[in-house]
Amino acid sequence: MDRLQSMRVFQAVVDEGGFAAAARKLDLAPAVVTRLVTDLEQHLGVRLLQRTTRRLSLTDAGQAYLARLRSILGDIDEAHGAAQSHTHQMAGTLRILAPPVAAAHMVAPLVAGFRRLHPGVTFDIDVDDSPHPAVHEYDLAVLSGAVQVDADVIVRTIILSQAVFCASPAYLRRNGTPKQPQDLLQHQCLRLRTRGARLRPMTLIDPSRDDLAIELDLPAVMTANHTDTLLRAALDGAGISSQPVDLLAPLLKTGQLRRVLAPWITNRLSMVAALPSRKFMPLRTRAFVDYLVEQTRLAVAGLGRNAPPAPGGE
Repeated sequence: MDRLQSMRVFQAVVDEGGFAAAARKLDLAPAVVTRLVTDLEQHLGVRLLQRTTRRLSLTDAGQAYLARLRSILGDIDEAHGAAQSHTHQMAGTLRILAPPVAAAHMVAPLVAGFRRLHPGVTFDIDVDDSPHPAVHEYDLAVLSGAVQVDADVIVRTIILSQAVFCASPAYLRRNGTPKQPQDLLQHQCLRLRTRGARLRPMTLIDPSRDDLAIELDLPAVMTANHTDTLLRAALDGAGISSQPVDLLAPLLKTGQLRRVLAPWITNRLSMVAALPSRKFMPLRTRAFVDYLVEQTRLAVAGLGRNAPPAPGGE
């Protein structure tokens, strides 16, 4: 027996003054209404209604039960409305999980613009680089496409990207611009390393020549297991670094960094939005994912139109 439905049917029978009227209001068959009220009385072990051919009345037990029932059903309806408001209203707190680079360069820069559109939304961002992200504890997780998630997690691609070489204009003025991959052997390289692992030869790929690949054992004047640390050093002129092009987009656009060795890349990357469930997804979550995808792709698309030329024709 659906106890909650039986309670609502019992209340409707009393409010409408009879079983037939309650059936019409609830769009149920009269026999179903009768059965549900009977089932409720059997569950409680007490008669709630006095039935005669001419009238319907509450027993003392029914009267006491109905008084409590109205309060209980009222609380349930209020709770239901409050929960639905998180789905249907553009308000509330959006809880986001992201690794450091995505949090700093993809999510945080969009907060101000999104809140100008939807001032009722606030943000709670957890920055965590765990290989096993707790996606189900958040409204949204922004992750590398290489991260494994549970099969029931909904994944939407934010952007497909590449890792490219970059350096500051000041570094290139002092040290020159590499023209071919082997030139990197004479440059100051800033390299990403995996915690606890030694550096391996770097693979360079030329997409313009059917992904021609070569390997170079590049020396490094600096290594770090943190992309942002390498980026900061590159901005200050410490050397040449390989970075995701979507992360570099605003820096290349303003000329703070220059891409070098185009069209060579070092990797193909993707960033995804991981969502614990599409069912009952809050409107604020859906809206922010759309905004994140749109703004990230616009930033990268505008790079080719707006980036200043690199020294030496790059």
